[in-house]
Amino acid sequence: MTRSTRRTRQKAAVLTAALIALGAGCAAPQEGPARTTGSPSPTGATGRPAPAVARGFTLAASGDVLPHSSIIDRARTDAGGDGYDFAPMLSGAKPVVAKADLAICHMETVYGADGDYSGYPAFKSPPQVAAGLRATGYDSCSTASNHTLDDGADGIGRTLGALDRAGVKHAGSGRTAAEGRGPAQLRAGGAKVAQLAYTYDTNGYPLPKGRPWAVNLIDRQQIVADARAARKAGADVVVVSIHWGTEWQDAPDEKQLSLGEQLTASRTNGRPDIDLILGTHAHVPQAYEKVNGTWIIYGMGDQVAGEMINYNEAQDARGNMGTIGRFTFAPPARAGQRWRVTKAEFVPEWFDVGSGRVVNLGRAIDRGADLGGIRDQIRRVVLSRGAAKDGLVMAK
Repeated sequence: MTRSTRRTRQKAAVLTAALIALGAGCAAPQEGPARTTGSPSPTGATGRPAPAVARGFTLAASGDVLPHSSIIDRARTDAGGDGYDFAPMLSGAKPVVAKADLAICHMETVYGADGDYSGYPAFKSPPQVAAGLRATGYDSCSTASNHTLDDGADGIGRTLGALDRAGVKHAGSGRTAAEGRGPAQLRAGGAKVAQLAYTYDTNGYPLPKGRPWAVNLIDRQQIVADARAARKAGADVVVVSIHWGTEWQDAPDEKQLSLGEQLTASRTNGRPDIDLILGTHAHVPQAYEKVNGTWIIYGMGDQVAGEMINYNEAQDARGNMGTIGRFTFAPPARAGQRWRVTKAEFVPEWFDVGSGRVVNLGRAIDRGADLGGIRDQIRRVVLSRGAAKDGLVMAK
């Protein structure tokens, strides 16, 4: 999906005068709507379509959307007690998300129906979450997590149906084999983008009988095969969302480091099979790192969550910290080469459980709490594996 800001402005009066001077006997062409990536190419002097000029794009991605019972209650309050409205709590992220050409979220939970909603440990969220995500500007969400099977196949069906109705694409789970194994197919700038998604586990819930494709589990060989298939199908950029890691651990664990190394090393005809890896699950921000020339976010942290209790049964403020990763991709000099990340940024976020709002820490650090300290803590973790030397910067 693209958000084109180009507008073709034709000055009718000047054009009419020019046509009269030339003795033209045909009418001036009418001004049309703004052209998007999928529009036909303009014709050149020969009457044949002129070559399309590929445009770069920005991609923004954020962490876990995890509606605990307190979050559900907040959404009901924000809706005035009639239904649920999740857009207000995400409004602090909207300036960053909506400005990106392509925005990806992580929908950790499945949706319930008819008021049957619940928080931890078996989540069933109101389907209005999907409308809130779309209103914020998200184009696609990963849906593979350890909670994907909290309500079996029915939960998956309700979740993907609600995302479809809201106009949000999805990857990682499916109602059919084709949907489960296939990527979300997206457009941004002049690029075709494929998003794939996988999870380490489903909290012990078995895959629904006869539906091994209901949710994608992490398998290195399968991830590489899927990425290559997406590339063969025409994807210019392949993004992999992975639900992995150790909860409450700031540093990526050995499995993350090993799998990240293997996936970024995978190449076909010298070209990397995967162009970006987006990690979720740890509930705390983790490092960004460029490995084998490819950016990995080991963990983006939580974007929306209630008060988080760690393994020591203590409330842990890190569970309400997160980041938005923002990457600028430029088209290759020659067809068949890699789309390059020319700018890598992160935006620190904090979910204020008191107000029930996402706070952009790059913009606001004076709202009655030590937000500057929280921002600096996130920055230390994000840069802990040397990403600054590869150009990663904090942004607003």
